[in-house]
Amino acid sequence: MRCPFCLSDDTRVIDSRIADEGDAVRRRRECIECEERFTTLERASLRMPYVVKRDGKRENFDEEKLRRGIQRALEKRPVEANAVEAAVRHIQRHLLTSGEREVDSQIIGEWVMQELNELDQVAYVRFASVYRSFQDVDDFSEEVKRLQTQPSASARRQQMSLLPLEKNGNDK
Repeated sequence: MRCPFCLSDDTRVIDSRIADEGDAVRRRRECIECEERFTTLERASLRMPYVVKRDGKRENFDEEKLRRGIQRALEKRPVEANAVEAAVRHIQRHLLTSGEREVDSQIIGEWVMQELNELDQVAYVRFASVYRSFQDVDDFSEEVKRLQTQPSASARRQQMSLLPLEKNGNDK
């Protein structure tokens, strides 16, 4: 790894730790030449599928675009930034494990709605109103009524799972 300070190619690893729920390794490094220290983050290099838009166009998956859409729905809502990052990682994991070369944007939109429903129901309705193109108040009312018949996200998290938990301890 090249030193970002003196550009020497000779650095050594001082410490390694698991990061991002096991999806990455954070390494503390030291340059042999200038003795400066810096941190690197190592992730598996996997190819994300192309996103097929409603009009049929194909584009590369854009993690930042996904994050902005979720953050826009959560604007002024009491949701922590690390919860947003976890939602982005869950969606990326869905994409990677789908095994597909192309994924419809509608499928990604549904995954976003699932994550937002877990995080904040107001944000969920905001996103759904744009994503599903609500035309009038009746569309909003129907969605709110549907949400009211479901247990809240906190109640769902407190329920005992009937399925075994994943390795990282989450029910997702």
